[in-house]
Amino acid sequence: MLQSLQNTILELIAIGEPLKPTLDRLCSMVEDIIPDIVCSVLEVDAQGRLHPLSAPSLPAYYCDALEGLAIGPKVGSCGTAAFLGKPVIVTDIANDPLWEDYKSLPLPLGLRACWSTPIISQGVVIGTFGFYFSETRGPTEFETKIVAASTHLTAIALEREARVRERQRLAFTDSLTGLPNRACFNSRFDEILAQGDLDWGLILVDLDNLKLVNDTFGHGAGDALICAVASRITPIVDGDRLFRLGGDEFALIAPLDGDGSLQSAARAIGQAMEAPCDCAGNVVHPSATMGGAVIQPGQSSEAIRQSADLALYHAKERARGGFVTYQDGMGTAISERYRAIREVTLALSEQRIEAFYQPIINMRTGAVIGLEALCRMRNPDGSVTPAAAFHEATKDARVAAKLTRVMLDKVAGDMARWSAMGLGGFHVGVNVSSADFHNGNLREGLDETFARQGVPRDRLMIEVTESVYLDQRDRAIADEIGRLRSQGIKVALDDFGTGFASLTHLMTIPIDAIKIDKSFTRGVTEPGPSRIIMEGIVQIAQRLGLTVIAEGVETAEQATECCRIGCNVGQGYLYARAAPFGVVTDMIRDKAVDLSIFQRSA
Repeated sequence: MLQSLQNTILELIAIGEPLKPTLDRLCSMVEDIIPDIVCSVLEVDAQGRLHPLSAPSLPAYYCDALEGLAIGPKVGSCGTAAFLGKPVIVTDIANDPLWEDYKSLPLPLGLRACWSTPIISQGVVIGTFGFYFSETRGPTEFETKIVAASTHLTAIALEREARVRERQRLAFTDSLTGLPNRACFNSRFDEILAQGDLDWGLILVDLDNLKLVNDTFGHGAGDALICAVASRITPIVDGDRLFRLGGDEFALIAPLDGDGSLQSAARAIGQAMEAPCDCAGNVVHPSATMGGAVIQPGQSSEAIRQSADLALYHAKERARGGFVTYQDGMGTAISERYRAIREVTLALSEQRIEAFYQPIINMRTGAVIGLEALCRMRNPDGSVTPAAAFHEATKDARVAAKLTRVMLDKVAGDMARWSAMGLGGFHVGVNVSSADFHNGNLREGLDETFARQGVPRDRLMIEVTESVYLDQRDRAIADEIGRLRSQGIKVALDDFGTGFASLTHLMTIPIDAIKIDKSFTRGVTEPGPSRIIMEGIVQIAQRLGLTVIAEGVETAEQATECCRIGCNVGQGYLYARAAPFGVVTDMIRDKAVDLSIFQRSA
């Protein structure tokens, strides 16, 4: 019986069963082994207070009476055992002074005696294991063995629970300030919102001068500034409603004023910032910009967070160092761009950026000659957002560069997978922005990524729009593209015909292909300017040794007319929409792959 008890409880602990069900099972098994006893397990916290963990045979009111009770020299058997750190045997509850103030709890239940053993871990009492008897007696030798085993098993379960709690605490705590972190904010925010209380709002606080302090005095001073600000804001709200979201940003779930605004809380934060602080021996004057949003009935947590974000962005644009409350109508183009940046940045940090692929087809034969990798953002609900929906975010140089790095890494990995399947050989196009060239590390990133995946670079096609060249009118970008081509990487000029002086670019830009914008493809089936311009582009490109790709081919008539004028390569919904790796892989398997289209131009 004892061996079965030990094996069962140790197995529950090993598989991670929650603490209470594990201890309930332990108590129930012991009560089955010794039918005339009742078991209980109490936890002792760091402040010396009792907390019932398991007592399946005791009524709820009994456990409620013990909750939060301070241990001491005359607190029943369990409270006394925890206080003394040694077993306490009371053979007659009715007449023992240890139970003088508490005997009204067990006696009506027919419990006449109680034996409690402290549970000790690393020299500290962390709980007690109690036996209640229906007779005025002490434990037998067999019961002593059972209690010794049960106490040991309970200690193991409590120690494991302590480790779990510590991991959870660390996962939800900012290591620098000790405040709850972003993960805790996300969880707590939803909990508070679910309670239905509307007398609060959200304030986001963004430090104005953290980067300057870091650059001027070092990161030690910057960390000291963050900690100083955290300590100053903490008294303004309840301790569990201030969070450090990361970097220089804090969030406060703040109470509303009498007039239903957040002005008082924002004013208090501003006043807390006024005095200078010592940051690693340097005098720093803290400054913060704040944006807030008052919760509205029926509003989701995502909506109020977005409103506060927009208010903060407007404050940064128009009231640096001040506070702005969200108002209807703030959804301007600038705020939409900021929202997109925030969403994409979060998606990047949570690894929710994916590569979808649209096949490029030889329209005469139907063979796949290549793919264009298109960026997609996987939303938390599983839906997918196309790049066009977050295009504003790509105007931010840092976001654009990060997206490119992620896409290149995913494309290289997928190309390696196709090669392992025996499906390699076709080219894959990846869009890059001017930010990728301005950063100066595009080639190094390509080299590292493709070498790591063991993929040849000559199957990669870099796609750039004409705006890339307009961003910088000297030859820096053209020279960099030339160096990429010298390493075997193909280059395509994307959305050709929509930029300024497109034909001029054909004289100065080293490329392998041009992709004619879909606006021309749409009009190619009717006599008129679109067909005439497209015919001219195809003839010029052929004379220059360039491959021409028609974008946005949606009908068989468009494909037929493109082929008639000499443009045999296209992509569009007629053939396939952009799809994830598995779907595109099946298409490649089903169709022949034509590797003869792209020849290196002179």
